[in-house]
Amino acid sequence: MSPGATGEADSLGEHLARRIRALGPLTVETYMTEVLTHPRHGYYVAQQPFGQSGDFITAPEVSQMFGELIGAWMADTWTRMGRPSGVHLVEIGPGRGVLMRDLLRAASTVPGFRDAATVHLVDVSAPLQLVQRRALAESGWNIRWHSSFADVPSRGPLLLIANELFDALPIRQFVRTLAGWCERLVDAGPDGALRFVLTRGPSPASALIPASVRETAPLESVAEVSPAAINLATAIGARVAAEGGGALIIDYGNAEFGARDTLQAVLRHRSHPVLDAPGTADICAHVDFAMVAQAAREAGAHVWGPRTQGEFLRTIGIAERATVLSRVATPEQRDEIAAALNRLVGPHAMGGLFKVVALAHPDLDDIAGFQ
Repeated sequence: MSPGATGEADSLGEHLARRIRALGPLTVETYMTEVLTHPRHGYYVAQQPFGQSGDFITAPEVSQMFGELIGAWMADTWTRMGRPSGVHLVEIGPGRGVLMRDLLRAASTVPGFRDAATVHLVDVSAPLQLVQRRALAESGWNIRWHSSFADVPSRGPLLLIANELFDALPIRQFVRTLAGWCERLVDAGPDGALRFVLTRGPSPASALIPASVRETAPLESVAEVSPAAINLATAIGARVAAEGGGALIIDYGNAEFGARDTLQAVLRHRSHPVLDAPGTADICAHVDFAMVAQAAREAGAHVWGPRTQGEFLRTIGIAERATVLSRVATPEQRDEIAAALNRLVGPHAMGGLFKVVALAHPDLDDIAGFQ
């Protein structure tokens, strides 16, 4: 039976071209959602993206120090909260489980924390959930899996980490033309090849663009808005405001509102055309931390940052942790520790590109890393 007869295309690109021919062009937001999470062809369903053999390396893959410091931050925040019971320790987008594995190892050293917390991992990818289960099988912690943050129990304090998650949340793109802000769409040409086009006139959805950008950006500027990021930041902010707790959002992006085109695809650690072979490469965009912070603040949370990852990690003691690890390391291992430290905190590496925002209950007026 042919692919067309079953309703399934041979590839995601063919599937999207058929959908476009039937229903019209897609928003960039819809395109990103399909590329990343399509149930058969989606990138996080069909690929193994992490590590040297994948398409990109995240901070937990660089060194155990990253996860250990996040674990220490979680335990310290719990202590500042008064050591409550019934805490939900959550990671959204946990990848291969490396961060949570290192986090739990460090947090386990704090008396009482393990008994007070239940671990929740949120991931839309069933294959990655299996990888995470294997990575955490020997942790000894009570761990539950969910496909959505909304499925995490709503009662009780929250301690949450979202590392390199928000950059994968779909965005909408708008281009300022003589007619106004038109939305960028994904269309299919006569040969089925995907291409960018613009709406024929101004898009009502351009009202999502912050006024400071919408009213001042020059012609041909590109503005990006992520409704998914706004909604998630709002949900996390409302949760910590209502139930107590704290959250860390760590990602690469921009600290201030601005007009910029940051949509990109990455394959085997190299740039890849965004519309080529969808589903085979990671697709992401820089996080607008000003918008994330504003959404969380309007939901009632106290917001710290953004500050650079390097500043944050240095403040909570990564240099001291590197020194401790180096004391029992071989010369080769010491070189690896030093290289990892530089990559995580260096101003021209992840330390400068990545930003950190903390959200917490308004009564939690002092928090590690943001003094």
